[in-house]
Amino acid sequence: MTQTNGWRREQSEKSLAESHASVRVSKGHFLRRFLSFFGPGYLVAVGYMDPGNWATSLAGGSAFGYTLLSVILISNVMAILLQALALRLGIASGRDLAQASGDAFSRPVGFVLWLLAEGAIIATDLAEVIGTAIGLNLLFGIPLEIGVVLTALDVFLILWLQGKGFRKLEAVVIALTAVIFACFAVQMVYAAPVWGDVLRGFIPQRDILQTPEMLYLALGIIGATVMPHNLYLHSSIIQTRAIGPTRADKLDAIRMGTIDSTVALMFALFINASILILAAATFHVAGQYEVAEIQDAHRLIGPLLGAPLAASLFAVALLASGLNSTVTATLAGQIIMEGFIHIKIAPWKRRLVTRGIAIVPALVATVIYGESGTARLLVLSQVVLSLQLPFAMVPLVLFTANSQKMKGLPAPRWLTHAAWVITVIIVALNLKLIRDVVTGATTI
Repeated sequence: MTQTNGWRREQSEKSLAESHASVRVSKGHFLRRFLSFFGPGYLVAVGYMDPGNWATSLAGGSAFGYTLLSVILISNVMAILLQALALRLGIASGRDLAQASGDAFSRPVGFVLWLLAEGAIIATDLAEVIGTAIGLNLLFGIPLEIGVVLTALDVFLILWLQGKGFRKLEAVVIALTAVIFACFAVQMVYAAPVWGDVLRGFIPQRDILQTPEMLYLALGIIGATVMPHNLYLHSSIIQTRAIGPTRADKLDAIRMGTIDSTVALMFALFINASILILAAATFHVAGQYEVAEIQDAHRLIGPLLGAPLAASLFAVALLASGLNSTVTATLAGQIIMEGFIHIKIAPWKRRLVTRGIAIVPALVATVIYGESGTARLLVLSQVVLSLQLPFAMVPLVLFTANSQKMKGLPAPRWLTHAAWVITVIIVALNLKLIRDVVTGATTI
């Protein structure tokens, strides 16, 4: 039966019930209110700097220099706008994107959307498995095959963090993000890129659309940046704040949450751009045009920059990135399963299942193809994310444009129109990639 609030069913469960409204929101001064919302944006930003980003940015920088910096910039702008919609949905409607989709669509459609969302989680997890295993290999010499299997043990990290409370979990993620930021800041000093060329790289070039190989990497960058699971994640974790019931409370929460996520995503932009700039200034300039494997980048970066420390910082940042992404992928997986099909299972069981699914292809690729197999698998996982992105974007834009579903706090029209433009662009690029693959213009 249709409800007066625009949803088909009354909401029976809170999103992430164990953490819902567990963080107190301060009143009064702007800074105190902002600090109350400081955190969720950084959990979301983790997905924009995970190991999948490393593979696409390294490949793009070494092959095409600074040209694809424009794609990173555009992707980041897309991400800022879409994440603003996601947090608005959670605050205004009180539902996360998975819960909203499960209510708004028929059971068969909802089931298909759930499967696609789970596919996005597995693709994300695949990148984390490979990235963490490579980080362990570079820092401690652990063979890739063993490192892939060891990544299953991160379930204990998740259990420990969740037991400490959501604020503690956010603090760990922010600390690891700071480590990644610091590592790349130092590496930028060593790389000493030509900043005029860097700035020109942020201007979009027609070659990106005309060169199939460049378009493939561009789509990988978009998939690695604007990740579908982050839309589900943000619409849920923003609800960990104890937001008041009034319209003014919710508007202030939307404002503070948007500032938090925008600032956090600017850090992600710096890190993603740094990876590509590092690859362009170090490898492309030296004539190394096919450095897609993270291990090759690690081996070459020290000698080419004349700074062994740069290689160590590279490996530390990679491991921190893999560990960070593990936390957020686990939360997103829980949100998606509970929201779409209303099944609650222990987080550690859920984690072992999804990690087990991701480990199998990673282990096969590592054993059969070695380093080159892991690099191809990383880029492919990010392209898969780009292909799945519209299935999360379209419902999000539809819901946030509906004043009734949003309880009188729909997204501004300019934001809705911008989101539709982004959706059309991504769908068009995906269709062009599919055509290129079918016609043999590019291969996956």
